[in-house]
Amino acid sequence: MAPPLSSLTVPLSAGTAEELGLTAGTLGPLTAVAGALAWIREGRGFVGLGETARFTATGPGRFADLQAQFRAATGGAGQAPGLAGSGAFAFAKITYSKRSPVASELIVPRVVVGHPEASFSRTHGESVRPWLTILSTDPSEELTPELAHAEAVRLAALREPDRERSAADAVTPGALGEDEWVAAVATGVSTINQREVTKIVMARDVVVRTESPISRSELTRRLARAYDSCWTYSVDGLIGATPEMLIRVIDGHVQARVLAGTIDRQARPDATIDDARAEFLGSAKQVHEHRLAIESLVSELAPFAPELVHDSEPFVLELPNVWHLASDVSVKVGDDGRAPSALDLAEAVHPTAAVCGTPRLVASLIIRELERMDRGHYAGPVGWVDAAGNGEFGIALRGTVLDSPVSARVFGGCGIVAGSDPESELLESWAKMRPVLDAFGLERPSTRI
Repeated sequence: MAPPLSSLTVPLSAGTAEELGLTAGTLGPLTAVAGALAWIREGRGFVGLGETARFTATGPGRFADLQAQFRAATGGAGQAPGLAGSGAFAFAKITYSKRSPVASELIVPRVVVGHPEASFSRTHGESVRPWLTILSTDPSEELTPELAHAEAVRLAALREPDRERSAADAVTPGALGEDEWVAAVATGVSTINQREVTKIVMARDVVVRTESPISRSELTRRLARAYDSCWTYSVDGLIGATPEMLIRVIDGHVQARVLAGTIDRQARPDATIDDARAEFLGSAKQVHEHRLAIESLVSELAPFAPELVHDSEPFVLELPNVWHLASDVSVKVGDDGRAPSALDLAEAVHPTAAVCGTPRLVASLIIRELERMDRGHYAGPVGWVDAAGNGEFGIALRGTVLDSPVSARVFGGCGIVAGSDPESELLESWAKMRPVLDAFGLERPSTRI
């Protein structure tokens, strides 16, 4: 049985904020701490220091198993008034596939520094000030404001050095070489034309090998700076900056952001966002791919709330490496007093058409055969949960999984429909890997790998 988890949330004092380097109002400096856990966007969010508890699960019941373990440990403990993300808290990473042997995990830090956006407040419009939460599984430990601040300062002093660059650092083939993957995409297109499937999302990986140890904090800091409008995540070796919000649940208010459709900005250096919009909306392939992703999400959320609101027309999301066709979906759930938790909804909508395909079951079988790899945590839900059922889950995209101190897998995926060109999809996959390769200080190899 899991040990009981106790917590105390207190305002972050000005003195401690100064010692932690947070006087500029951003949590960024804390990502330099060795082993820091992070979920931040535009400098706001949550950073965890140290570790108090860890819950693991595998298989089809991994969402429910993790939720049951967390609830048993917290005893249903709530949050500080009006502060979603306060009180008992865990960072989460869940595998893409129920068949993966890789463990899905909830990680409870020793200390959480929270400074979310103002919309987290129940009073909506009040400024939410940063706070500290200290967590413990020791029933004899007295949790006090003084201890919370002291532990935060102690753990924040454990800094991690950046990786030393070497000419030997390299990007090498993953499960499939480029030519093999292009052939697999061609097979996927042929399959779409012959079977009752309209879209499959095919991912590929490359392996980064370094001479000196990889620095998790360096990767997190570089991604957070370069892609501050994305959700930068770092959860025990799963690191990235995702532009896609799978599900956000704050006091019964649910939001999601769907992306499907991509244009590589490097290939169009002089194009404007208006040019991108015209290209997206003028492409039957891009519009079709996006519509499938929206329809998939709406159908999965419908049992929880019949009245959903989503953008009548998608918008263009501008990122440093690509443009995406995007839509936002929002809904209020739990009016009957039985609000689903963030884990409940993440399980209901995962995997979306944006990372799997349509119809989901058929697409999942096809991509498992064609990709010839276990995605592990790539394209799975990543984020945080609290004991009240609040949470945010992004899709673990634009990311890497650290396999060893000197090696990591970097992933990129593409939506394949009837009109897809395999060579164009290969270029798109490299564009999606670019954020992480840049963070490593590496480039796409000049020859096929």
